[in-house]
Amino acid sequence: MKFIHLTDTHVVGADARLYGGNPAAMLSRAVASINTEHGDADRVIITGDLTHWGEPEAYEAFAQAISALTVPVHLMVGNHDATEALFARFPDTPRDPNGFVQTAFETDEGLFILTDTHMPGSHAGQYCAKRLAWLRNTLEQSCGPVFLFLHHPPFKVGIAAMDAIMLQDAEALHTVLAPHKHRIRHLFFGHLHRALFGNWRGISFSCMRGLNHQVALDLNGDPQSIQGNTEVPAYGVALVERDTVVVHMHDFTDSSQHFPLNAPQGTDPRTYALGFKEA
Repeated sequence: MKFIHLTDTHVVGADARLYGGNPAAMLSRAVASINTEHGDADRVIITGDLTHWGEPEAYEAFAQAISALTVPVHLMVGNHDATEALFARFPDTPRDPNGFVQTAFETDEGLFILTDTHMPGSHAGQYCAKRLAWLRNTLEQSCGPVFLFLHHPPFKVGIAAMDAIMLQDAEALHTVLAPHKHRIRHLFFGHLHRALFGNWRGISFSCMRGLNHQVALDLNGDPQSIQGNTEVPAYGVALVERDTVVVHMHDFTDSSQHFPLNAPQGTDPRTYALGFKEA
């Protein structure tokens, strides 16, 4: 199975700028890349922060950009989203019985669980008792492999300002997950605007860069100030088989020249790599 992990698109409206970038235009570039290079993917999961301010105009611009996708797409919410504005533009977005943007569905390789960690009025994440009950019930009624998707990471990553706005009730989440840890194959999340890969209490995880702006790798920074930069955007390409989960980070805006690394014996790789052949 192949699917795309896209996150933190931060759209603000058609042709509007954010930190010098045009989020809607960059999302359109990502969509074009997915269609062209990964049109065989089963689905695209967007793990929240679809917009930056949650205004209806931004959701309209977001909708126009993703309407070109030839691959089915699943939407999640992040701390920059406004749930009611999302539902107004995407009324078919699945909800759990309490109205949270949560759903679970089977795939060829296991159960995908998409969670809602949005806490209105805060950039930190929350997974309240009602959401935990839904997750516990979903896990208990399922069997086989599980792939878990959140917006907020449930652990610190060493960037103080982002650690301050991680999932605030991570211990409660882990208590629900612990009995099923042996079958949770991977955890995908966004929020950090950085490429991260690792392991949390026995569960492998990955995070992707955002599309418009990134969070700087500032491991000695002020916990009150998030430092950003304009590192290139990326999305994840996940390849899942029975015994492996491989996540590639695709810098889809990279236009550098491709060249073969297997230069014929006797040629000078310093010139061969640049496309020149020796006389």
